[in-house]
Amino acid sequence: MTFSCRIDSLVGPLTVVSDESGVTAIRFGDRVPDDAAWTGPIGSVGPQVLRQAVRELEEFFAGERRSFTVPLAPVGTPFRQQVWRALQAIPYGATCTYRDIACAVERPAACRAVGMANHCNPIPIIIPCHRVVGADGRLTGYAGGLAIKSRLLRFERENCGESSLQLV
Repeated sequence: MTFSCRIDSLVGPLTVVSDESGVTAIRFGDRVPDDAAWTGPIGSVGPQVLRQAVRELEEFFAGERRSFTVPLAPVGTPFRQQVWRALQAIPYGATCTYRDIACAVERPAACRAVGMANHCNPIPIIIPCHRVVGADGRLTGYAGGLAIKSRLLRFERENCGESSLQLV
């Protein structure tokens, strides 16, 4: 069984979804999966992992957290899982390119496949696909839209004291 709750954030409402073992999704807006039990607006009930995810996201948006420790349970192919793990290694406030991630997963020619894995990332923010930019440094697609991606990057940069995007 999955559970979900809604939180308000810097980028608007988010719906956090988990099972008993880990976070399975974060959705922009109030979209609740059909098979998820709604636990309320603040995650006061439901599994401990859901409450932990809500707490860590609130800390992140308050500028008090730069990395997440909540258990994750994203569903995807082995390649996508590998890409999502590589995304979690991008430091807070930094950016990298699709090619950087392709090289990190030892598939340097797989830039498009990395882009698709980013697109299919079910747990944005915690798995920070917003930190991936195009080869020329421009912002590229994001599930929440480019305005949200830009806002997340600006928020992290300001909390790091950086005046421009940092490439890793």
